[in-house]
Amino acid sequence: MAQINLKSDTVTKPTPEMLKAMMEAEVGDDVFGDDPTVNFLQDKAAKLFGKEASLFCPTGTMANQIAIQLHTNRLDEIICDKTSHIVHYEVGTFANLSGVCTRTVDGKEGKLTPELIKQNIRTYSDSSPITALVIIENSCNIAGGNYYTLDEVRAISETCKQANLKFHVDGARIFNVLVETKESPQDYGPLCDSISFCLSKGLGAPVGSLLVGSKEFIFKARRIRKSMGGGMRQVGYLAAAGIYALDNHIDRLAIDNQRARIIGETLSGLNYVSNVLPIRTNIVIFDVNPPWTGASFLAALEKHNIKVTIFGSPITIRLVTHLDFTAEMLDTLLQVLTSLQQ
Repeated sequence: MAQINLKSDTVTKPTPEMLKAMMEAEVGDDVFGDDPTVNFLQDKAAKLFGKEASLFCPTGTMANQIAIQLHTNRLDEIICDKTSHIVHYEVGTFANLSGVCTRTVDGKEGKLTPELIKQNIRTYSDSSPITALVIIENSCNIAGGNYYTLDEVRAISETCKQANLKFHVDGARIFNVLVETKESPQDYGPLCDSISFCLSKGLGAPVGSLLVGSKEFIFKARRIRKSMGGGMRQVGYLAAAGIYALDNHIDRLAIDNQRARIIGETLSGLNYVSNVLPIRTNIVIFDVNPPWTGASFLAALEKHNIKVTIFGSPITIRLVTHLDFTAEMLDTLLQVLTSLQQ
């Protein structure tokens, strides 16, 4: 039986067509700005989001941390939701590299509102950090793939402008959102100071994220990337995978989202499952009831060559649908999940 790996949407392998595009890529030295395929990808990403420029980074964490360093000064503070990726999965790098802290807010299902932002802006004090930056995650991983609509982002943008705060969107899985909302990525350009998005999650590329912003912002970002060890050489082979992904893998994300909803519907009817978070994109998060634990549930699935992850608490499970998760695999998964009822 083929392995069904739903630990993340980062586990995909390049398609044969993507591999062909990678092998045929024209490359140069990107540290010198001489890799034509990287340059093409960066121009494409910038235009896609209605911005002037973008920067190809090895990881989403690096893209986010470059943005934080450029948008803040030491002893500043970032307003973000308590579930944010920068808080839970980026090793506190904002403190280590930028000398800033976070003011985490208890948003609704991972989402900030203008009111919450206003309530958490600090007034100037010698004893307090200075509020400088707002970061939202779209979609919100820990909140089960919940997302902001463009109108909600627009309202936050206006709040940031009124308060003279910078605004960064961590859009790692933003295309999973956009296929649901039917909104255009170009509309994000005027709303945020910067946005990052991942090529190696739902889009199915093996490596890479893009940081998008103004020409001046990206000019400065290149130097910060280099300081973090992110200057890459003949990386056009990887950039070619990103170009192929943007050209061919966006619309199909609706399939991943729909399969996640089907899984959620099945889980909601099982007697050993509780607290299935609302499923809006390609992330499924739920709790198992005693006598199951997360560990025993994972072991039971492993017997069927199915991989998922324990997520946060010992009884919470996350699975993520993706490009390599087929309709046949979905049928098998649903059968196995149903068979585990006692």
